[in-house]
Amino acid sequence: MEELIMKPLYLKITEHHLVYSNDINTLDEGSFELDSKLKLKQNFHNFKENISDSINVIVIMNSPQAVLKKNVFRYNNEVFDFGDELENIFHIPVINYADLENSDLNTIAEKEINYSTWHLDYYGISHKKRQYGQESMQTIGNGFLGLRGTYLEAKASVDNYPATYVAGVFNQLATPVNNRNVINEDLVNLPNAQYLSFKVDDGDFFKIDQKSIQESLRSLNLKSGILTITNLIKLDDGKELKVIAKKIADLKNYHNYYLQYKIQPLNFSGKISVISQTDGSVINSNVDRYKNLAKKHLSIDNIINENEETTLLAHTSQSKIKLAIKTNLRFPQITDAKYSINNTDEIASQFVEFSVSQGQTYTIEKDVAIFTSLEIKSAIEQVVNKYHFPSNFDFNRQQSLDNWQQVWNKEDVTVIGDITAQKLLRLNSYSMTSAAQSNANKDLDASVGSRGLTGEGYRGHIFWDELFDMNFYILHAPQLVKSLLMYRYNRLGAAMDYASDDDYNGAMYPWQSGMYGDEQSQEVHLNPLTKKWDPDNSRKQRHVSLAIAYNIWNYYNLTENEEFMKKYGLEMLLQIAKFWIDMSKYDEKTAKYSIENVMGPDEFHEGYPKKDDGGLKNNAYTNIMVSWLFKQITKMLHTQPIDSIKDNLERTDFNPDYLEKMNSIRHNLKLDFQDDILGQFEGYFDLKELDFDKYRQQYGNISRMDRILKAHNDSPDNYKVAKQADTLMALFNIRESDFLDIMKDLNYPITNPNKFISDNIQYYIQRTTHGSTLSRIVYSMLLLKISDDKQAWKLFYEALTSDYYDIQGGTTAEGIHLGVMGATLNVVTSYFAGVDYRGNQLEINPHMPKHWKEITFKMLFKGVQFSFKITKDTITIVTDKDTEVQFIGKDLPLTANQEIELTY
Repeated sequence: MEELIMKPLYLKITEHHLVYSNDINTLDEGSFELDSKLKLKQNFHNFKENISDSINVIVIMNSPQAVLKKNVFRYNNEVFDFGDELENIFHIPVINYADLENSDLNTIAEKEINYSTWHLDYYGISHKKRQYGQESMQTIGNGFLGLRGTYLEAKASVDNYPATYVAGVFNQLATPVNNRNVINEDLVNLPNAQYLSFKVDDGDFFKIDQKSIQESLRSLNLKSGILTITNLIKLDDGKELKVIAKKIADLKNYHNYYLQYKIQPLNFSGKISVISQTDGSVINSNVDRYKNLAKKHLSIDNIINENEETTLLAHTSQSKIKLAIKTNLRFPQITDAKYSINNTDEIASQFVEFSVSQGQTYTIEKDVAIFTSLEIKSAIEQVVNKYHFPSNFDFNRQQSLDNWQQVWNKEDVTVIGDITAQKLLRLNSYSMTSAAQSNANKDLDASVGSRGLTGEGYRGHIFWDELFDMNFYILHAPQLVKSLLMYRYNRLGAAMDYASDDDYNGAMYPWQSGMYGDEQSQEVHLNPLTKKWDPDNSRKQRHVSLAIAYNIWNYYNLTENEEFMKKYGLEMLLQIAKFWIDMSKYDEKTAKYSIENVMGPDEFHEGYPKKDDGGLKNNAYTNIMVSWLFKQITKMLHTQPIDSIKDNLERTDFNPDYLEKMNSIRHNLKLDFQDDILGQFEGYFDLKELDFDKYRQQYGNISRMDRILKAHNDSPDNYKVAKQADTLMALFNIRESDFLDIMKDLNYPITNPNKFISDNIQYYIQRTTHGSTLSRIVYSMLLLKISDDKQAWKLFYEALTSDYYDIQGGTTAEGIHLGVMGATLNVVTSYFAGVDYRGNQLEINPHMPKHWKEITFKMLFKGVQFSFKITKDTITIVTDKDTEVQFIGKDLPLTANQEIELTY
């Protein structure tokens, strides 16, 4: 860090200017005018263009004006954390000159780097979707439960949504829509037990109100998993308080979360009352477009409220899942406490009244445990009655730090040279672990939804996003991946029923899966631009089965778990294969097989122009991955133990006819080409080109071009336009060499691979609107293949910051996008660091971004623990067992516990 001392930028903020210099003694060397018509972020982008890239620390010279953060100032009559805003643009530490009074620049810069890369902070109060999005981002969780990062004093409103979710707890409700009942299955918002608030003397209980809150800082410590919310409050009568709330989700005792509530009267003495509630009157109301649909999922069975403990018993109305929420209130240091209770039909309330003295701090602790009949098979009432909580909040805080340290020892992907990327990569790892982790998921029949346990977007359903999540989990927690794959195995029967309903053999997994594994995709979709219900054919994305098959293969390839394949994996693969064999129809004219009535990952194209029946023919991604799947199964049938093969062939009735058809189909699936451009689907080249500039001028953001076109009585089915990567998605899943082998197997040999890949990437990226966060990260990886580093970096960073900046216009309010979080981590390790795990041995070929100085991480591969450190020209490897890797095309033997450094 020594260089940080040598390259500072000193900055003074005035009402309309940024005054700056590299020399503290000549601060007026440069001046940049702030354009009040632009957002602060854009002003800082423009300012950066005037500044040398060599600076590596910014020192703000203004004296601190706020208590909770030193670099908080006003811009356009709004309060901003200038430190965070500048760090996000310059990706270097930002400190305040006041910090240097008792320390040196190097020490303070290092301290800021450590803080910023381990904390997600929000200063001030936001509103509506912006606040909802921040709550999603600061969700605490442990794989079993997710608790949105809401103020404890908040109840559901337009600005706050204090929801609690438990993995696998779904419920179905019917709503009349267009003269018919539409049934929706939702991840249920459970009773709110995190509510705590206070009142002074005989006043009202405090509500989150910007008029009363002088300062607010919400800080998620990623290292310890603790969310701390600090409020400086001034009531209408002039009384001032400091209130600090903390939340912890227990990674070990995963039924539990813990709250600590500290109140300090700053300018008065008197009487304070604290209210604690478990509120069972909650509904699902996180998503605006679902607001007119039925949303009351819970029925309260009983409330027990005695001896500082409450128990609320409830059940879901349709799925009949029993719930028990137990709380324990502690206030041992308050000697004059008067405790009382009050119950309504759906809410258990507790009250603690006590005397306070100015300047003293008073602490309330609340423990919460949630049990469901999904993971508790015995009588849930007996379990909750006998349950005892750990000793106190300090114990739980230390345990949380210890448990998270174990996680970070395995998962941490460190980056030197980019403070923002480091923070967000850690946030992504944190979010992935909060959504699923081995200790909880071993006992659950659940997988990860596209929004994790952070919101109600997509109703909490499980999609093909699993594919992007598994790529992260598999490197650090293979046992977790097995648990998640068992969710699919346990719904194999439902997938076979679904296929049978459509007159197919085998297993057809649903596009959206919830509790039972039946299709939860809607047949109609509300277009927020037109407020009309349009037909929704998204269920035709049959490639979800290919994602499941890929995850099974990926797990087996990395773990070589023969027992799993014998009992579960091969059976799923064979049933999925039977479905695709049935879907493939032979055409004697072309001597090729075709797969019809599907949609690709693109999602914009649901069918052909002016045709009523939806679905497409010969989607390239689908056909390529079907051929890949059949090839992998053929290999397994030659390499798996004979007894395993025989048992699975018999269990699945996979007779010789299927084997013969599978071999024929995998060599003869039809694809379309125009010169060397691979058609997204048959008939794609007959579609019209879209005038993208016309719609950009009118709408600015055209990421959801499907909704825009439908608002113009048009359809994306008419145009060469894509929401996200589709045709080339297979190149994200499988190695380039394997992709080219598949094309050769299909009798479409690529004679000039570099030109083919480059031409196709450039062709399709020009026609893609990136309406999904996943699109940017897939294309980022693809662009690295053709050395378009500038555009690859731009798309990677947009993907990395997509939830942080909520670039999709408010969708983070409905929950984080877990798939893109897993995918960004995968791109860093597999493509930037260049450690490719998709074969029999690791292939290493680094592609370090010029913006970074170093990447370090650990991973498991075939039972070997690897540690990597990659710089701009070296790679250092340590393993715990003797093994062999391929380094830039050459075999490289590695000796256990012997560090080796290589140049490239």
